[in-house]
Amino acid sequence: NEAVEDTTVEVTEEVTPEMTPEATEEVVPEVTEEVVPEGFYRSELTNEIISEELKDQRPIAVMVDNEKTALPHYGLTQADVVYELMNSTANGEITRFMALVKDWGTIKQFGSIRSLRPTNILLANEWNAIICHDGGPYHNDAYLALKATDNLSGGFGRVNNGKSREFTEYLLTGEVAKKAAAKGIETTYNEYYEGPHYKFAAKETDLTENYAEFAKPATFIDLPFGHNGSELSYNEEDGLYYYSEYGAPHKDPQNGNKQLAFKNVIIQNVSYNQLDENGYLIFNCIGGGDGFYITNGKRIRIAWTKGSDTEPTRYYDGMGNEIELNTGKTYVAFVADRRWEQLVVE
Repeated sequence: NEAVEDTTVEVTEEVTPEMTPEATEEVVPEVTEEVVPEGFYRSELTNEIISEELKDQRPIAVMVDNEKTALPHYGLTQADVVYELMNSTANGEITRFMALVKDWGTIKQFGSIRSLRPTNILLANEWNAIICHDGGPYHNDAYLALKATDNLSGGFGRVNNGKSREFTEYLLTGEVAKKAAAKGIETTYNEYYEGPHYKFAAKETDLTENYAEFAKPATFIDLPFGHNGSELSYNEEDGLYYYSEYGAPHKDPQNGNKQLAFKNVIIQNVSYNQLDENGYLIFNCIGGGDGFYITNGKRIRIAWTKGSDTEPTRYYDGMGNEIELNTGKTYVAFVADRRWEQLVVE
């Protein structure tokens, strides 16, 4: 296993020159992008072709419990982007998911739903997403008061699954529209939406095409999340990274026991501040740092920046160019800076 050590990318206007792609005199053929059929458009979350009826619809950001007792998770394979980050310094530094779903009208059962943290609000707002959760600590109050924040808290459906009540709350069919209407929340993009979040490649790319000398293998990722042991394994046949935790593949019984999988993996090195003795914390996600972009079995070092709660996090290569993601779902992990050296990518 290769422990990640030499990963610091200084965040400056030029970032760092050491990743400059090889000079070449080859003629690059013109890229012909797939024609989008009438009545469809490319999703701003995945670049996949979806119904144009969804174009102005805000995504939702669903807080999903990641305690072992909460498994199996329902509906998570319907998410377009999944964030995983430490939820508390207590309980073995357990993580929690925040799942972004564009086509939330198709949800039948999603979750189970749990409480919110300040970092999640700052991330959800950069997508202009409606947050779906059940409560949270008082540390959230100042962030819930931000002008861009819209949230639906508690009162979601209960499913009798034989578990204690805290593990029985799920987002069920029709609840987002009903609750948003009751609370007067717009479900279409509003003035706080700063536009498309990711920059996507016109055609699927291998990182060695643009970063021949700097792209390194990345077919297995062992994240330093000690409580649940998150791992991602690359499948060369379909080009996806398959997620496992607690020593087993992460399966979704809502969607035929399909395993959670992603085309793009982004790992951010982020510091945090602990807020109280209970282990509540906030990641310093407004600012900048370094990390990795991983796709198609390769990785490159990147720098990330974010200027405000509504400003999307941007990711840059070593020349200061915004990276282009491949079409598909994206997994974003926040790795605490004090755990960064424990991250393994091989």
